[in-house]
Amino acid sequence: MIEVKNIQYSYPISVWRSKQSPRVFNNFFLTLEENKIYGLLGKNGTGKTTLLNLLAGLNWGQKGSIHVDGEDIEKREPSTLGKIFIVPEEFELPNMSLEKFVKLNRPFYPNFSDEVLQRCLRDFELDKIQDLSALSMGTKKKVYMSFALATNTKYLFMDEPTNGLDTQSKSIFRKVMAQNMTEDRTIVISTHQVHDVEQLIDHILILGSDDGSDNKLLMNKSVAEITNEYSFEYRSADDTDGVIYSELSVKGNAVIAKRRGNQDETQLNLELLLNAIKTVQL
Repeated sequence: MIEVKNIQYSYPISVWRSKQSPRVFNNFFLTLEENKIYGLLGKNGTGKTTLLNLLAGLNWGQKGSIHVDGEDIEKREPSTLGKIFIVPEEFELPNMSLEKFVKLNRPFYPNFSDEVLQRCLRDFELDKIQDLSALSMGTKKKVYMSFALATNTKYLFMDEPTNGLDTQSKSIFRKVMAQNMTEDRTIVISTHQVHDVEQLIDHILILGSDDGSDNKLLMNKSVAEITNEYSFEYRSADDTDGVIYSELSVKGNAVIAKRRGNQDETQLNLELLLNAIKTVQL
């Protein structure tokens, strides 16, 4: 379990060249439980990447604490860091073969699995790689995500993992992620490409500010809770029964409505949910 308690975080003043830097979080709380794939969503500037960096111990808050299985992340104990892996949106890989890269980095991850690595590489249709730095952006993503999954860390954070992937690779990404989810693992995926992860995630975290102040969690609910309470449908303009939010689409009005009596659950429309959060309280 990861517990975020009363975190305050502002960017360094030097970054903004002003006497006061914007505060991203203030009195921010969050608990991440085991065996869940979280979707971390929100518009640009709401602190998604910052939160991932805080969870991974790459950034430190000015106030508050983050504990990973009871250990303070700021102590950066090897036993704690060995449970965490983060795949940033942008990164560089060194001028070396994948074999050498694995040999240098696997000692930091006690549960590293060559079997998982080779399976992921096969799924992504990647052959032996001699120079990681020469790969295209999409191929780098696939290699690095394969390594990330092979670390078998208890906590895996991914920032925009499907950026740079073609349609087929995105489909393989979903398959690879699902195959390597275990009961004690926690995965947090931050993305704007909501359709790429809609079928993967089982818990929604939406960051934002509803009054122009510090960012907070506008939503912290499981997909099951959301679809149990609301339906996501296409309706005619005159059918407004129970409708909480609607927007025009090529299929008619796309709506979020309170579920009716014995109505079957509908599939979550994540893009519609994100648009609704901007204007209504769910």
